[in-house]
Amino acid sequence: MVSTVEQDEIMARLDALIRETVPDVQTVTKYGGTLYTLRPQQKEGQFCGVFADKAHVQLSFSAGAGLPDPDKCLQGQGKHRRHMRIASASEVSSEIRREGLVKLLRAAVAAQG
Repeated sequence: MVSTVEQDEIMARLDALIRETVPDVQTVTKYGGTLYTLRPQQKEGQFCGVFADKAHVQLSFSAGAGLPDPDKCLQGQGKHRRHMRIASASEVSSEIRREGLVKLLRAAVAAQG
């Protein structure tokens, strides 16, 4: 189980990373989390979302099944979505993980056209 304080820190670090990687991003609060989009009026513009869970924070990718994942960090078996579970703020800040997250975010934006 992740404390509320740790969840808040993870979500803040993910939000900062997403905004740094995709400067024109806008957010939509939906499904109990925050969705990130370049086209807030279109559902198809949502490329990722951040959701709190008791044991972790989930970073979900709308078109995750088609994203390159050489490190095999994406989970899920759905037709389109994939997600990763993040259980500590340090996971977002570690240089190796951060580099992989940036690549996934850029690929997710590109997949939205």
